[in-house]
Amino acid sequence: MLKSKAKWNFTNIEDDAIHWMDNLHHLSPVIQELLLQRGITTEDAASKFLAPDLSDLHNPDGLLSMDKATRRVHQAIEQQDKILVFGDYDADGVSSTTVLLKALQELGATCDFYIPNRFTEGYGPNEQAFRQAFEEGYRLIITVDTGIAAIHEAKIAKELGIDLIITDHHEIQEELPDCYAIIHPKCSPDYKFQELAGVGVAFKFAESLLGYFPNHLLAFAAIGTIADLVPLVNENRILAYYGLKALTATDNYGLKALKAVCKIEGEVTEEDVGFLIGPRINAVGRLQDADMAVHLLMTENKQLAQEMAEEINAINQERQQIVSRIVKEAEQMVDNTDNQGVIIVAKEGWNEGVLGIVASKLVRKFDRPAIVLAIKPDSGVAKGSARSIPAFDLFQNCMTIKQLFSSFGGHSQAAGMTIQLDQLSAVQSALDELIQSKLTEEDFKQVIHVSQTITIPEISEELIHEINQLAPFGMDNPKPVFHIKNLPTQARQIGSMKNHLKLQFKEENTVLDGIGFGMGELYDYLTPHTEINVVGELGINEWNGVRKPQMMIQDLSIAEWQLFDHRGKRNVNKLNFMEFEDDFLIVRNGNQQSFDDAIPQITYQCNLEQLQEVETLFIYDLPNELTALKQLIQMTKPTNIHVCYYVEDSTYLRAFPTREEFKWLYALLMKQREIDLKQAISGIMQSRGWNKDKVLFMLNVFHELEFALIDNGMLRLQAKPLKQDLQSSMIYQDRLQQAEIEKILYYSSYEELRKWFTEECMDYLGRPKEELSYGL
Repeated sequence: MLKSKAKWNFTNIEDDAIHWMDNLHHLSPVIQELLLQRGITTEDAASKFLAPDLSDLHNPDGLLSMDKATRRVHQAIEQQDKILVFGDYDADGVSSTTVLLKALQELGATCDFYIPNRFTEGYGPNEQAFRQAFEEGYRLIITVDTGIAAIHEAKIAKELGIDLIITDHHEIQEELPDCYAIIHPKCSPDYKFQELAGVGVAFKFAESLLGYFPNHLLAFAAIGTIADLVPLVNENRILAYYGLKALTATDNYGLKALKAVCKIEGEVTEEDVGFLIGPRINAVGRLQDADMAVHLLMTENKQLAQEMAEEINAINQERQQIVSRIVKEAEQMVDNTDNQGVIIVAKEGWNEGVLGIVASKLVRKFDRPAIVLAIKPDSGVAKGSARSIPAFDLFQNCMTIKQLFSSFGGHSQAAGMTIQLDQLSAVQSALDELIQSKLTEEDFKQVIHVSQTITIPEISEELIHEINQLAPFGMDNPKPVFHIKNLPTQARQIGSMKNHLKLQFKEENTVLDGIGFGMGELYDYLTPHTEINVVGELGINEWNGVRKPQMMIQDLSIAEWQLFDHRGKRNVNKLNFMEFEDDFLIVRNGNQQSFDDAIPQITYQCNLEQLQEVETLFIYDLPNELTALKQLIQMTKPTNIHVCYYVEDSTYLRAFPTREEFKWLYALLMKQREIDLKQAISGIMQSRGWNKDKVLFMLNVFHELEFALIDNGMLRLQAKPLKQDLQSSMIYQDRLQQAEIEKILYYSSYEELRKWFTEECMDYLGRPKEELSYGL
């Protein structure tokens, strides 16, 4: 049995919700169920989801203060007042800045943009930047993707006589800024969709300003919407869907150059944005001033765009190296503490711009929320980022101890903060208390949401094409994860370091390859003829012009008990298996101590009543009796058994004397009546071709049955021995028994040995408890 690393949550659909699908015969049952899981319960909704339509976007005027803000901007344009777009340094902020800036330039506005430096100014609007803008003649500032928490800065703007329009989408706190206008979905109770990204809000504002739908800005809307991990449903789905099409066909020099350094060819997908384009735009603001990213998207110079894209690519490579170094240091800090609550690590010299990425990696490795901070000794603070696990709402829980932070903001799963150094221990204690009071051990496990169980014959290119109609995938519209239970026809480690796992399944005429990246170590935990449960995403693998379905494996498990066969192998280090076992026991025959004293060991002669159940049993020696092994297994109830014994001198392979051979030897003894064993044995061996062991065994049987007496190397035949059958000899029976033990436990095939354990020892297993193990 192999436990899954993550918790598998299977999506269930009520039966009475399926009737509306009756008329959609063109959709496979798999797709119909996936639509139902997304809350799509009408044919019209299904059609709209599978074929998004720009006409389904909501009117920008539904956002509170949109009209007021639009009039103010047009007034500024008419009066030739300078307008400043105040953005943010991430991909959403950069794309938001670009969208609004392009709209303003199209309207003939006198405008520029300002993005604060992450390291010198921190996140969001700041007083110094506003005062500088005033000195430069700006009387209208428009924030994009930021500003909803800028209470102080709004007051400063008012004092200076600057009209401040805030467009944002981040969580609203207790107090709203006192400013000219706020355009925010969550401040607009009548607006039908509350989850726009910052760029989505900026796009709506641009549409209102321009007076028509700005198709030419859709590509930028897709970047911010996808990169900021907002729910890809409703308006976000439509913007991302058409924005990806616009990205594919774009004529924008900056976007084309960015695609080139990312090596994106053909159709642009949400994965291209999420893993290639977004991280490169983010990298600029993480390591330096984010202005270059905006200039790249705004430039009309092809050569300049190529140069900037290459520089941004180099910055991203530098960012990757910095992240790798900090992650290594942070992991060592976590390993050196026994704290099991919220991870808080801090160090002077860490780059603030990458700490969110570091936190994400710590969360994935340790399955706990992580706060990663850069210590600023001059100011006595630590600044950084946090990421969380699904069961722990970072924003809500941190807001309950807001007084301990110098500044704090973010979402349920991500946040940024500044903490006074003398408050670090208080934050640690408070968050540990919160998480321990609210979460169970199961809550800390990673969760994989499994859409449905599917059979191998159901999988085809056509099905995968249907699944891709649900794209773009993201939050609230995750890429479907499927569960398969099947017997692999092949399993092997791949990669130069053998750190990846490849499985192949075949049923009827369908062949499916499964690739588990970073799962190579699990190869040794797969046993022959054992069904495996795998969960993962389906896709198409194309190699040398050949296309075939494949699964990207996210996790795997085995529900049935497993037999690991190391018989006859002297050089296999079974201790490697023990490193990954939580609950195991080693069985020896006698008092051999070949392991560390801390490793739990027992013998076949132990008190069975004191044994406790274990998951894994390592059997290092054969028993003297099969019943001893049976009883031991029935008491410990393992679900994994490793047979690790090596037979040096095999009883089973020795020639067992026949009755006729016993008769011949006895007849020889009757002729001589008394023999010197030292002299006689070699002669018997030579005349009969027997080995010494065989001769001694037969003589010892005669001695035990009192057919002969052995004393001081001499054997004397008894004159009138009692008639006894050879099989009444204990020596005779022990040899038969030992040979039978070796035959069953050592010389049997894998299938025979597994069957023996199952039928003779493991009646406690009963039916496999799949429901309890996997939540099916």
